[in-house]
Amino acid sequence: MNTNPKKKKIMKRIIQTCVVVLVCLIAFQIKALADNDKPIAVTQLPATSQQIIKKNFAGKKVALAKQETGLLDKSYEITFTSGEKIEFDKNGNWTEISCKRSAVPASIVPAQIRAYVKKNYPGCIILKIEKDDDGYEIDLNNRIEITFNKKFQVIDIE
Repeated sequence: MNTNPKKKKIMKRIIQTCVVVLVCLIAFQIKALADNDKPIAVTQLPATSQQIIKKNFAGKKVALAKQETGLLDKSYEITFTSGEKIEFDKNGNWTEISCKRSAVPASIVPAQIRAYVKKNYPGCIILKIEKDDDGYEIDLNNRIEITFNKKFQVIDIE
Protein backbone atom coordinates (compact mmCIF):
# COMPACT_ATOMS: atom_id res chain seq x y z
CA MET A 1 0.00 0.00 0.00
CA ASN A 2 1.53 3.27 -1.15
CA THR A 3 0.48 6.39 0.64
CA ASN A 4 1.07 9.81 -0.70
CA PRO A 5 4.06 11.40 1.14
CA LYS A 6 2.57 14.86 0.63
CA LYS A 7 -0.64 13.82 2.42
CA LYS A 8 1.41 12.32 5.26
CA LYS A 9 3.32 15.57 5.69
CA ILE A 10 0.11 17.63 5.72
CA MET A 11 -1.53 15.31 8.26
CA LYS A 12 1.58 15.44 10.46
CA ARG A 13 1.49 19.27 10.48
CA ILE A 14 -2.21 19.31 11.26
CA ILE A 15 -1.67 16.97 14.19
CA GLN A 16 1.30 19.03 15.46
CA THR A 17 -0.73 22.23 15.25
CA CYS A 18 -3.62 20.63 17.13
CA VAL A 19 -1.28 19.43 19.87
CA VAL A 20 0.25 22.91 20.25
CA VAL A 21 -3.20 24.53 20.43
CA LEU A 22 -4.36 21.94 22.97
CA VAL A 23 -1.28 22.48 25.17
CA CYS A 24 -1.82 26.26 25.07
CA LEU A 25 -5.47 25.89 26.04
CA ILE A 26 -4.58 23.62 28.95
CA ALA A 27 -1.86 26.03 30.10
CA PHE A 28 -4.31 28.97 30.10
CA GLN A 29 -6.88 26.92 32.04
CA ILE A 30 -4.31 25.95 34.67
CA LYS A 31 -3.18 29.57 35.00
CA ALA A 32 -6.78 30.69 35.43
CA LEU A 33 -7.45 28.05 38.08
CA ALA A 34 -4.20 28.62 39.94
CA ASP A 35 -4.49 32.39 40.11
CA ASN A 36 -7.64 32.77 42.17
CA ASP A 37 -7.06 35.34 44.93
CA LYS A 38 -9.99 36.81 46.78
CA PRO A 39 -10.34 39.18 49.72
CA ILE A 40 -11.83 37.64 52.83
CA ALA A 41 -12.70 38.73 56.36
CA VAL A 42 -10.22 37.88 59.13
CA THR A 43 -12.96 35.76 60.68
CA GLN A 44 -12.81 33.51 57.59
CA LEU A 45 -9.22 32.53 58.34
CA PRO A 46 -8.53 29.16 59.97
CA ALA A 47 -8.75 29.34 63.78
CA THR A 48 -4.98 28.80 64.12
CA SER A 49 -4.28 31.90 62.00
CA GLN A 50 -6.73 33.98 64.02
CA GLN A 51 -5.03 32.93 67.26
CA ILE A 52 -1.57 33.84 65.92
CA ILE A 53 -2.82 37.28 64.91
CA LYS A 54 -4.57 37.91 68.26
CA LYS A 55 -1.56 36.76 70.29
CA ASN A 56 1.25 38.41 68.30
CA PHE A 57 -0.32 41.31 66.42
CA ALA A 58 -2.94 42.57 68.85
CA GLY A 59 -3.89 46.14 68.17
CA LYS A 60 -2.61 46.06 64.59
CA LYS A 61 -5.14 47.03 61.95
CA VAL A 62 -5.61 44.62 59.05
CA ALA A 63 -5.45 46.36 55.66
CA LEU A 64 -6.12 43.23 53.60
CA ALA A 65 -6.88 39.58 54.24
CA LYS A 66 -6.96 37.32 51.23
CA GLN A 67 -7.28 33.68 50.34
CA GLU A 68 -5.07 32.42 47.54
CA THR A 69 -6.41 29.33 45.84
CA GLY A 70 -3.91 27.43 43.74
CA LEU A 71 -4.39 24.42 41.53
CA LEU A 72 -3.91 21.95 44.38
CA ASP A 73 -3.60 24.07 47.49
CA LYS A 74 -4.91 27.04 49.40
CA SER A 75 -3.09 29.69 51.42
CA TYR A 76 -3.83 32.95 53.19
CA GLU A 77 -2.13 36.30 53.40
CA ILE A 78 -2.66 39.15 55.86
CA THR A 79 -1.28 42.63 55.34
CA PHE A 80 -1.45 45.15 58.18
CA THR A 81 -1.70 48.91 57.69
CA SER A 82 1.75 49.21 59.32
CA GLY A 83 3.27 47.14 56.51
CA GLU A 84 3.72 43.83 58.32
CA LYS A 85 2.67 40.77 56.35
CA ILE A 86 1.91 37.19 57.39
CA GLU A 87 1.41 34.21 55.10
CA PHE A 88 -0.36 31.07 56.28
CA ASP A 89 -0.74 27.59 54.82
CA LYS A 90 -4.11 25.91 54.29
CA ASN A 91 -4.19 24.78 57.93
CA GLY A 92 -3.54 28.27 59.28
CA ASN A 93 0.10 27.74 60.27
CA TRP A 94 2.37 30.67 59.47
CA THR A 95 4.86 30.17 56.66
CA GLU A 96 6.29 33.68 56.39
CA ILE A 97 6.26 36.81 58.52
CA SER A 98 7.73 40.04 57.23
CA CYS A 99 7.89 43.10 59.45
CA LYS A 100 10.04 45.44 57.29
CA ARG A 101 10.87 48.03 59.99
CA SER A 102 10.06 46.29 63.26
CA ALA A 103 11.08 42.98 64.80
CA VAL A 104 9.19 39.77 64.19
CA PRO A 105 7.41 39.02 67.50
CA ALA A 106 9.83 37.03 69.67
CA SER A 107 7.13 34.55 70.64
CA ILE A 108 6.97 33.37 67.01
CA VAL A 109 10.72 32.87 66.55
CA PRO A 110 11.97 29.49 67.82
CA ALA A 111 14.11 29.84 70.97
CA GLN A 112 17.18 28.31 69.28
CA ILE A 113 17.11 30.93 66.53
CA ARG A 114 16.59 33.77 69.03
CA ALA A 115 19.56 32.53 71.06
CA TYR A 116 21.78 32.24 67.97
CA VAL A 117 20.97 35.79 66.84
CA LYS A 118 21.44 37.22 70.35
CA LYS A 119 24.84 35.52 70.72
CA ASN A 120 26.23 36.11 67.22
CA TYR A 121 24.51 39.33 66.15
CA PRO A 122 23.92 41.34 69.34
CA GLY A 123 21.72 44.36 68.80
CA CYS A 124 20.27 43.00 65.55
CA ILE A 125 16.59 42.27 65.08
CA ILE A 126 14.83 39.71 62.91
CA LEU A 127 12.79 41.52 60.26
CA LYS A 128 11.58 38.45 58.41
CA ILE A 129 11.23 34.73 59.05
CA GLU A 130 10.17 31.97 56.69
CA LYS A 131 9.65 28.31 57.43
CA ASP A 132 9.17 25.34 55.18
CA ASP A 133 9.75 21.60 55.27
CA ASP A 134 13.53 22.08 55.19
CA GLY A 135 13.88 24.60 58.01
CA TYR A 136 13.89 28.36 58.57
CA GLU A 137 15.33 31.44 56.91
CA ILE A 138 15.63 34.78 58.66
CA ASP A 139 16.56 38.29 57.52
CA LEU A 140 18.24 40.59 60.02
CA ASN A 141 18.17 44.38 60.03
CA ASN A 142 21.89 44.40 59.06
CA ARG A 143 20.91 42.75 55.73
CA ILE A 144 22.27 39.33 56.67
CA GLU A 145 20.17 36.29 55.74
CA ILE A 146 20.65 33.13 57.75
CA THR A 147 19.27 29.70 56.86
CA PHE A 148 18.72 27.02 59.50
CA ASN A 149 17.88 23.36 58.96
CA LYS A 150 15.16 21.54 60.92
CA LYS A 151 17.60 20.98 63.79
CA PHE A 152 18.28 24.74 63.98
CA GLN A 153 21.83 24.38 62.68
CA VAL A 154 23.08 27.19 60.45
CA ILE A 155 23.48 25.93 56.90
CA ASP A 156 23.92 29.21 55.01
CA ILE A 157 24.68 32.88 55.65
CA GLU A 158 24.41 35.53 52.96
